[in-house]
Amino acid sequence: MVEIKLHKKLPKATARRLPQYYRLFKLLVDEKVTRTNSTIISEKIGVDAATIRRDFSLFGELGRRGYGYETLALRDFFAELLGQDQETHIALIGVGNLGRALINYSFQDRNKMRITQAYDIAGNPLVGTQTDTGIHIYNISDLEKNIANSDVKTAIVSVRKEDAQDVADLLVASGIKGILNFAPVRLYVPDDVVVQSIDLTKELQTLLFFMNGKEAHEKD
Repeated sequence: MVEIKLHKKLPKATARRLPQYYRLFKLLVDEKVTRTNSTIISEKIGVDAATIRRDFSLFGELGRRGYGYETLALRDFFAELLGQDQETHIALIGVGNLGRALINYSFQDRNKMRITQAYDIAGNPLVGTQTDTGIHIYNISDLEKNIANSDVKTAIVSVRKEDAQDVADLLVASGIKGILNFAPVRLYVPDDVVVQSIDLTKELQTLLFFMNGKEAHEKD
């Protein structure tokens, strides 16, 4: 196992690439590839080789000059770095269309993350039932009690933007330390709580912007 060592604070851009590195090394190990290099990694994930080498240098010596990187060692390294060496239980707040899709998404088929409990308001007819895979859907009023009696420290928020901050406050009060937020609004939380927001509308608008720019460039 490669020792995890940071020479300095990890840049956000590098942190965002860590799952790509993990998925690639996991795939290479599955394909029985024992060794690779930055050029091959670059071709596989679309990140230039110099950036890859710079990212890896932040962790010390992950490879050897002229030899490259051992795929098994790097798979295990990034797995540990991303917490994939242990099972992570997740609470889902909001069982609407997006919430149901997330419940049915097989996190566990790809890694050790798993939604184990879900919540919504009493008006949702799914409250009080459970999914085919055994995930209970609780009334939001039960959240604080249930979280206290579990090992859940991570939550996904897929509620209306008007309700998102109230939900975040409840999650923080319940001891949640990480929130993946799908509501299109900024959440305000204490410094010891991490929020990662995904705004699907913004991502689509960004995609269309680059598509239009590419088409305009091709017409010039």
